[in-house]
Amino acid sequence: MSLPPDARSSIGVPNVAVIGSGYWGANLVRNFHGLGALRVVCDRDAARLKTFRETYPECPVTTSFEEILADDTIPAVAIATPAEMHEDMVRRALLAGKDVFVEKPLCLSSQAGEQLVALAESRGQILMVGHILWYHPAVLKLKELVDSGELGRLQYIYSNRLSLGKIRREENILWSFAPHDLSVILGLLDEMPDAVQAQGGNYLHERIADVTVSLLSFPSGVKAHIFVSWLHPFKEQKLILVGDRQMAVFNDVEKTDKLLVYPHSIDWKNNIPTPNKAEARVIPVETSEPLRSECSHFLKCIETPIAC
Repeated sequence: MSLPPDARSSIGVPNVAVIGSGYWGANLVRNFHGLGALRVVCDRDAARLKTFRETYPECPVTTSFEEILADDTIPAVAIATPAEMHEDMVRRALLAGKDVFVEKPLCLSSQAGEQLVALAESRGQILMVGHILWYHPAVLKLKELVDSGELGRLQYIYSNRLSLGKIRREENILWSFAPHDLSVILGLLDEMPDAVQAQGGNYLHERIADVTVSLLSFPSGVKAHIFVSWLHPFKEQKLILVGDRQMAVFNDVEKTDKLLVYPHSIDWKNNIPTPNKAEARVIPVETSEPLRSECSHFLKCIETPIAC
């Protein structure tokens, strides 16, 4: 498939093909289009492609991944297909000479992930996994609070990512939801856990967990838990950091005031710990769209790999 001349990017903006335009892929389509980089949408669902053809009439659509791989006018792909398809599609794209953005998880085994990373490095190509929270202004501000010592010594981290749906059949809730929280916790602490435990419950399908709780212990002494579920009566996306000076709460469901710091303290009176509660302080954060920032970063990596 060769793109018509007027469908190619302007000078300095790479051509990107979005592979998979469903629930989340549609957001990638919208953002790459807004950045002037969208040049083709690929999906197996012809009816869905018809909708994109009407929305973006200047952008070609195709049901053939092979055509994308064979088109040398497209240097990069953004993959938003089901997780079980990631490993094969990423490998094929890299071998076809494409830079790759792929939504989390990269694949469904650590061995396969290491092989894909090694393949990209050996070919000098970009392989970027979509961890959108690292482009969220509140998470970036939270990282600043941790690194500056404003929260004091971190002691415990709670992370809840709960909702009623979207229920997947390709991967369990741990693979679907928890990569967000794992990525943020590991980045905030800048260390890997030395012990991990996880347990889950399978209620809708005997082989697919719908609810999981993971416990992490770190060499620094920090403990963390991650609770994820798509069988929850309401939506909750909350990350809580407990430091020995202050506590921080990132609540992504809130429309405003997403990041709060509580200057609570604990006093010891007659060998009894007594909490002193204080009013929360709102931490101002920008209102930029994280996915737009993430897509922009991928484009910059393609243009200047050494900067990534």
